[in-house]
Amino acid sequence: MEILRLVVGVLATNCYIVVSGKKNAFIIDPGDDAATIRDACAQRGIRPGFVVNTHGHIDHIKANSALKLPVAVHAADGKMISNPKKNLMTAFFGTFEGVQPDRELKEGDRFELDELTFDVWHTPGHSPGGICLVGHGVVFSGDTLFCDGVGRTDIPGGSAVKLQASLRRLGSLPDDTVVYPGHGPKTTIGREFRRG
Repeated sequence: MEILRLVVGVLATNCYIVVSGKKNAFIIDPGDDAATIRDACAQRGIRPGFVVNTHGHIDHIKANSALKLPVAVHAADGKMISNPKKNLMTAFFGTFEGVQPDRELKEGDRFELDELTFDVWHTPGHSPGGICLVGHGVVFSGDTLFCDGVGRTDIPGGSAVKLQASLRRLGSLPDDTVVYPGHGPKTTIGREFRRG
């Protein structure tokens, strides 16, 4: 497995390209800069097949339409990616062209791509439909967990109570699990939960 990180958009969102041994891939959170994402794939001979949004905020979805790939998102955030009027973040970060989800995710779903397998964990709190992808000793945590921080809950759809429950669940992962967050550098579960 190869993981490419591109920092995109005005909020420096981490867009990840997760690549199998056969050079097939999926894209996590294409928050902007579609041309940069396409170029990164083309230069390396990578064939992206679909997009996964960890949640529906505009800084994680803005390039969905331009990439012209099937999009998966949790059902609770589906309207946020399809209807700009449902994504209140446009008031701060501009408009986007909505897309209909091709796959509405739920807890326990699984992505399989060649030798890669990732489980979908529903981790609400930052948004109602926040998810993490867990597998192969890593977790793509979206805006649930960062290096030295956690997602905001003081925005529409946020819930501090639900975020705490989601964080407790992530804390059950092995200490050496590598965390690839929605913003900032990667970290590990052990560093974030058991620093002492």
